[in-house]
Amino acid sequence: MSRNPRVAVCGATGAVGREMLKVLEQRNFPAAEVVPFASARSKGKKVPFKDGELTVQELTHECFEGFDLALFSAGGGTSETFAPSAAERGCTVVDNSSAWRMNPECPLVVPEVNPHDLEWHKGIIANPNCSTIQMVVALQPIHLEAKIKRIVVSTYQAVSGTGQKAIDELETQVRRLFNGQEVVPQVYPHQIAFNCLPQIDVFLDNGYTKEEMKMVHETKKIMGDPSIRVTATTVRVPVFFGHSEAVNIETETKLTAEDCRALLATAPGVEVIDFPEKKAYPMALDATGRDEVFVGRIREDESIENGLNIWIVADNIRKGAALNAVQIAEKLLEMDLLRVNR
Repeated sequence: MSRNPRVAVCGATGAVGREMLKVLEQRNFPAAEVVPFASARSKGKKVPFKDGELTVQELTHECFEGFDLALFSAGGGTSETFAPSAAERGCTVVDNSSAWRMNPECPLVVPEVNPHDLEWHKGIIANPNCSTIQMVVALQPIHLEAKIKRIVVSTYQAVSGTGQKAIDELETQVRRLFNGQEVVPQVYPHQIAFNCLPQIDVFLDNGYTKEEMKMVHETKKIMGDPSIRVTATTVRVPVFFGHSEAVNIETETKLTAEDCRALLATAPGVEVIDFPEKKAYPMALDATGRDEVFVGRIREDESIENGLNIWIVADNIRKGAALNAVQIAEKLLEMDLLRVNR
């Protein structure tokens, strides 16, 4: 097969799409060609890539002819419409939306956790939710060592998870409040500046939000263990980039805090920052622009026999989206699983 696939980046004008282009460049992904695609209204726009710019082309059903790989970050509706067209033309899709994540025909992959699931892909591979990705990267080594029985997670998620409009809204609201001006929320149902919103996505009939249930279902699928009990509370906070998570886990066998630190210190994709005596622990500011999943505040839960509390932080646009998608593409090449269209 060709080791230099032609790559389509769909949704290339959005925050994640632009980051995908940046990650492809920074990691020297061996693409024969990279072509950005977006909706008709973005046709002709320029996006930066390497030492120059690429011209955005219109996303159509026919545009995937001759491409080997398509990285999608254009929203669920767009993915549902166009991803099958790409797959039918022999192009392997890595999709960043929620459209295919729970489809039993589509692997849901975090390369540090379940790269083996790529072996059964049928043309469309799902990139998990940003908050789920960073959590399972940190928890998988613990699960393999001590078997996780239950996960209780509370997230503190940056506005960039909603997109550029939310980033702009937070900035605008802060400026207006400092100048004594009225704030009118548009992206979020309430003011996000200097506030926390215990709602991400819509509420479901069970009282949880869609984001919370994504974490529940995706965690079980990625970790390959439906017996793990998961409950989540997801909160939007006035931070531009970087999701933070307070995670409480219960394991089948005892794992001390020191055991956990040692285990995670050698885990792929993880960096431990856990020196409370020096006030050193992961923060969203540390994670911005970084590839690693940062872990700290590791301590035993004294209320149960086999419990741990862990603090997990990562760049949601990078590891939570763009980087994970490119890492999946790299694994496809490494495992010789990329369908080639020529």
